Amino acid sequence: MQTLKLTGIPTPVSRIGLGCMGMSEFYGPSDDGQSREVMARAVDLGVNFFDTADMYGQGHNETLIGGFLKGRRDKVVIASKCAIVRGDDPRDRRIDTSPDYIRYACEASLKRLGVETIDLYYLHRLDGITPIEESMGALADLAKSGKIKAAGLSEVNANTLKRAHSVFPVSAVQSEYSLTAREPEGNEVLDTCQAQETAFVAYSPLGRGLLAGTFRSEDELAEDDVRRSGYFPRFQGENLKKNVALADRVAELAQRKPATPAQIALAWLLSRTGVVPIPGTRSISRLEENAGADNIVLTPADLSALDAAIPPGAAEGGRYGDAAMSSLDR
Repeated sequence: MQTLKLTGIPTPVSRIGLGCMGMSEFYGPSDDGQSREVMARAVDLGVNFFDTADMYGQGHNETLIGGFLKGRRDKVVIASKCAIVRGDDPRDRRIDTSPDYIRYACEASLKRLGVETIDLYYLHRLDGITPIEESMGALADLAKSGKIKAAGLSEVNANTLKRAHSVFPVSAVQSEYSLTAREPEGNEVLDTCQAQETAFVAYSPLGRGLLAGTFRSEDELAEDDVRRSGYFPRFQGENLKKNVALADRVAELAQRKPATPAQIALAWLLSRTGVVPIPGTRSISRLEENAGADNIVLTPADLSALDAAIPPGAAEGGRYGDAAMSSLDR
């Protein structure tokens, strides 16, 4: 497995990480025992970069990973996040990046994870109120006290990234990035990351399963799958039909390699300097498939064909609904 060195973290991270969110919530039923098996297999495969957040399952995800880490702490680089504060109703949420809340949230995450230090600690979103310099100052204090090793940001714009980096190194920026979500290419964030030696961690690198060909209609999703709720307009009605057609183009290209569509989509991201995709899965077979993307080499002709098949802006519908979109690119 290829690796990448992140600022402030001694252990290089695998170029393909493991998104753990779905092990606790959002994409249908899950099983803790099965999730632990997936995490164990990931370590065997050299996938050592696990991504979680305090909001996933309202703390369950961190607790799940914390149990897995016992006796394995040196095998895994843990990334967690704070700032999204949820109420009892999943739709009831606010954002808080005040220094006091960051310190409070970090202490709570440390307890759930059962660790003394979080390797990479992100601000999940920005509240649009607290100056980024104050928020980064709080992260710098956490690093000085040994509670975190490195700091990251999620879904920020290039100007904010530069301001934050002037206070304390931003080791990673995490935002959605895939063949169907290419916004980071046009908003200068990728270029700024490269200039600052900040890694770019791509969440939903398979377009929330679309690019892997795991479903073609809403009817194939579990009743409690958030993709059925309207929260993601790209999976509704005519939008979904048009986006499935885009995914079919990737599947056609995959047949020529040979590789699976998911491997092609991940290899496309791996071809970009400093980009680390973190596909999520609760399946060992899917995990092994995703890890296999590390062995796929895309030629310049392949990359050109993918760009032609799914150019920037080709996906129909917004990444999120209007309310969630308002907290992006801050």
